[in-house]
Amino acid sequence: MRAIMIVVLATCLSSCQKISAPNILVIFVDDLGYCDSELYGCNDIPTPNIKRLSDEGVLFTQGYVSSPVCSPSRAGLLTGRYQQRFGHEFLPSATPDSQAGLPLTETTLADVLKESGYTTGMVGKWHLGVQEKFHPNNRGFEVFYGILTATTDYIDPTSDQAKYWVPTYAGYHFPDPYIDSQWLGRGDQAVMRGKVVVEEHDYLTEAFTREAVNFIDQNREKPFFLYLPYLAAHGPLQVTEKYYDRFPHIKDEASRIQAAMISALDDGIGQVISALKRNGIEENTLIFFASDNGGGVAHYTSNEPLRLGKQTMFEGGVRVPFLMKWPKRIPQGIVFESPVSELDIFPTAYAAAGGLPRKDLYLDGVDLLPYLDGSEKSPPHENLFWRAGSIWAIREDNWKLIFAAERYWLYDLEQDIGETNNLVDQHPDIVAKLQKSYDQWNRANMAPSWPPFGAKSNPMFFVDDIEVIWTF
Repeated sequence: MRAIMIVVLATCLSSCQKISAPNILVIFVDDLGYCDSELYGCNDIPTPNIKRLSDEGVLFTQGYVSSPVCSPSRAGLLTGRYQQRFGHEFLPSATPDSQAGLPLTETTLADVLKESGYTTGMVGKWHLGVQEKFHPNNRGFEVFYGILTATTDYIDPTSDQAKYWVPTYAGYHFPDPYIDSQWLGRGDQAVMRGKVVVEEHDYLTEAFTREAVNFIDQNREKPFFLYLPYLAAHGPLQVTEKYYDRFPHIKDEASRIQAAMISALDDGIGQVISALKRNGIEENTLIFFASDNGGGVAHYTSNEPLRLGKQTMFEGGVRVPFLMKWPKRIPQGIVFESPVSELDIFPTAYAAAGGLPRKDLYLDGVDLLPYLDGSEKSPPHENLFWRAGSIWAIREDNWKLIFAAERYWLYDLEQDIGETNNLVDQHPDIVAKLQKSYDQWNRANMAPSWPPFGAKSNPMFFVDDIEVIWTF
């Protein structure tokens, strides 16, 4: 993978200058499976607002994240760099005394856009460190409303409006019957406005939507950057009656609540887009939508036709729903089939904003705009890489090589999107070639700055009946 400097982005500035600096909205959802929405025609959960975004913009069929788990993926998005470059390889602990988080040596997209005159705001899930030095307000975001940790309760589970599947919530275990249990609040998973803890009584997806709409309404007069990382559809499985009642035909309780949570997410995205339209700024707002990783390896989420899911290097873990929309610049209805990465969001947004070339930023992502308008004919990436401790993977052209459990798995994704036919014995030359490419990329990385948060090794995560300990 070539590392590029921001100066390369100057190639698009001449065309970008013809359009006033766009607003930039990054909607980053959580644990949404490849087939958990209407985007790819493989799900019956209605998500009309998400689908409309793709119909009015560009849908990426091979959109990837840089990690199959959320915090490293978020680190990659906000820096435009492989997180292995700076040690953010595993999930950071979220205990109050944890010193793990996005290194202060890294510049965020919010930093550079703020320096470019943008008003910057974040609403949603941070998960990049709990200490004040890592706080979003200290990483380029002027406005913050959300949680610093990995998850929290969506609503008081003892509320009359709450519907839920399992008795274990973000911070507390409720005995049966739940209705007699006392909710102790969100505790360390508190909701914050800036650096102040607040009591949030609305269903959390609706609360994040409310705050995002308010930010848009208050900042419509000049360019803004809004990072909107919803918690949905990450656990715990909690939803209100309003959404639960939309799916009486789904008999499995977990699947019904998951569908309801996704429906609430889609409603929220619709309200955010309506706020842009109401304020007359939808046409010149660059929108990105992606999931932080694939859906979990569970029966109530779907990554079909991809294999496995979150926490694994298989396609179900790293290939995600991904789209862009910018009516003033991107034609409607594009389906882009070459691989792209969440790492591309930083350089694309920075170029669109007319950012000046800088010599101090070394990005692994690329500006996607020239590829979408046809001025650049080659694929955006020669290869993509993943690493989590001793487990790693590389995609080069149509080949995907995974190394785990001290062995290789090799797939031709053009012929085998489900990664079912391991071709390692038939193509030792391809294995050697991809190993060499990976080794070259890996030389620019550093050791993880903290140990793995956990591992998955139960039979659901086995590969071809072989136990794989997936660290994250």
